Amino acid sequence: MALTYPFQIETITASANPQPNRFVGVRLDRDRVFLPEAGNTVVRHVVPGSETEAALVELRKRLRDLPWGHRFAFTDVDSLHMTVFNGVIETCREPGYWPQSLALDLPIDTVTDYLAARLDGFSGPGPFDMRIAEVTPYGLTLTGATEADEKTARAWRDALTGPFTCRAPEHDAYAFHVTLAYLIDWLPDDMVDGYRRALADLTEEFREHVPVVELGPPAFCTFADMNGFPPVMTLPGTGLAPVYEARREAVA
Repeated sequence: MALTYPFQIETITASANPQPNRFVGVRLDRDRVFLPEAGNTVVRHVVPGSETEAALVELRKRLRDLPWGHRFAFTDVDSLHMTVFNGVIETCREPGYWPQSLALDLPIDTVTDYLAARLDGFSGPGPFDMRIAEVTPYGLTLTGATEADEKTARAWRDALTGPFTCRAPEHDAYAFHVTLAYLIDWLPDDMVDGYRRALADLTEEFREHVPVVELGPPAFCTFADMNGFPPVMTLPGTGLAPVYEARREAVA
C-alpha cells in the first residue's frame, strides 16, 4: 500500500477505480482474512501497553464504526508498527525493490538470511520521535515530531539502502504511517464528504491525545502476512525513543 500525505480520499472511491482492488485475493480475501505474503522489513513497533497503543485501539473502533468500516480488514493490535524501510516482499520481485546482487526468484528465507548478515554491525543515524500528521481510513500518517526528527527518520531510510542494496522509485516521497486496516471495496462516492469530515475530526482529536507516538527501536523483522512482524534483530543507532525511555524509567 502506497500512502501519500496529505491523504486524498478521492483516490479510494469507486469512480476513481474502475478495476477491483488489486490487494484482494493477494494480501487478504473478501472475508477479511490475511493471506500469505512473506517478506522482511525494518519497523518500529508501537510500544505494548503504552498510551499510544490504547489510543490506537480506540481509533480502530472509531474507524470500524464509520459507515463503510465493515469493508475494511483490521490488523491485530500486536502487529501495529511504523515502517522505517520496506525491505522485500515476495509479491514485488522487481529491480529497485529487491537486493541488486540477488536473483529475483530466490526464496524469501534466503533473502532474509542474506540481509540479516549484511545488517550485522549496522548502526543507524540517531534517535527520532514521530507525531501524527493525519488520520486516514487506513490508520495514521506520521511525520517527525520536529524538523530534526523528520530529517533523522529520512536519514535512516537512506542509510538502509546500503545493506539492502535497493532503493524504490518512491523512496524520497514515502509517507511514514501506522496501518490499522486494509480496504476491501472502494469507497462509494456519496460517502466522501462524510468521511472527510469524520477523518478531520479524528485527526484533531488524536493529535491532541497522542502528542508523540510511542515507538520501540527500529528492528529488522520478518512477516508471513500483513498481520504480524516478529523481530530478527534490533538495529542499534537510536536506543529507545526518548518518550519510551522516560516511560520505562517511570515504571521501573
